[in-house]
Amino acid sequence: MTRRLGLILGLALTALALGAALLSWVWTPYGVTGISIADKLKPPSAAHPFGTDHFGRDILSMVMVGARTSLAVALVAVGIGVLVGVPLGLIAAARRGGWLDEAIMRGNDLIFAFPSLVIAILITAALGPSAVNAILAIGIFNIPVFARVTRAGAMPLWTLDYIRAAQVAGKGRARISLEHILPNIANLLIVQGTIQFSLGILAEAGLSYVGLGAQPPTPSWGRMLAEAQTLVTVAPHVAIAPGLAIVGTVLGLNLLGDALRDALDPRLRLRSTGLGVA
Repeated sequence: MTRRLGLILGLALTALALGAALLSWVWTPYGVTGISIADKLKPPSAAHPFGTDHFGRDILSMVMVGARTSLAVALVAVGIGVLVGVPLGLIAAARRGGWLDEAIMRGNDLIFAFPSLVIAILITAALGPSAVNAILAIGIFNIPVFARVTRAGAMPLWTLDYIRAAQVAGKGRARISLEHILPNIANLLIVQGTIQFSLGILAEAGLSYVGLGAQPPTPSWGRMLAEAQTLVTVAPHVAIAPGLAIVGTVLGLNLLGDALRDALDPRLRLRSTGLGVA
């Protein structure tokens, strides 16, 4: 019952963020680039459900467009990690114990040796603040994550009988990796993808908070928090809306990831039905 509630809540929160992002492409209650000093710092009302900021912009509209920015950056960054990290992990597992496996893993260790957010800040500071550079910075640190998860999931499979049978039948390592290994570790990658997606949203918010993410006039949840930090005692609603957006989206993705892990991991399914080995 608890798992089902977690799944429902995760889906609801994720769908809410995704729906706001998609809707913002065609409609927002107000424009996000117009400035109206006469309407600045208005509290939540029927006209402005989340209130207005210090420039008189509608916060609900900015949160909706900010969802588009945050989700797009995190999604593309995860895509970079999958497209580069998964093939590297498959190669490392196929060449386990060899120099290529060692080189890939030591390269991953080199990236993991540095705090990810600090290096992301250095990359965006060197290349210039923008959403594209934020995607690149976050994506680089997704690569070793997916490479390690892929390698860890693939290694045990190479010792199984049906893989040996495929080798005897003349299939090469690349074909075996694509036809037999990858489909059997897809569940691990899906779960890891949801986790990295939520971490990508946090990373994008962190970069935008320090001015290295999406640049004005494009709204971003992190920059909205940065602009609201001096207004918390005067107009707390300015910080509450983007803060809740970040917390709600990350919570929804984490709950969804946990539910997917429980549903896709056969060991957890057996344990939940009482058939697992004690």
